Amino acid sequence: MFSKACTYGIRALILITQRSNEGKKIGVKEIAEVTSTPEPFTAKILQQLSRQGVIQSIKGPKGGFFLDEEQQNTSIYDVVEAIDGDQLMTGCGLGFLECSDEKPCPMHAKFKSIRASINKMLETTTLKDLSDDVEGGLSFLALKR
Repeated sequence: MFSKACTYGIRALILITQRSNEGKKIGVKEIAEVTSTPEPFTAKILQQLSRQGVIQSIKGPKGGFFLDEEQQNTSIYDVVEAIDGDQLMTGCGLGFLECSDEKPCPMHAKFKSIRASINKMLETTTLKDLSDDVEGGLSFLALKR
């Protein structure tokens, strides 16, 4: 459903949210290790998110990535849009360039209702919500290899 970059980014952001709640910053090496993601690709994703203001970073030995309270309340919709753009939310389910209510593809109506449900879930779920679920043992972030 999401691109690999987006899934890696969401994993990283959940971990960064957890560390930020503890008042800590976290480096890309540890993020990649804990979330089972490739370090160079993870670094590139985090750099993009930092440029867009989704996360903050400080360079140097005591540096790392972190989120303030407002950033922890970023919706997953906003994260997906920051990484993948709006294709998931607006694109054709079959990948056609032209697909609309006026000129629908065979999947348009079915995909439209599913997309509305997905969008609502993404808009109402925050990084903090997902972090709290992991902290509370309701979900997991990564399986050790």
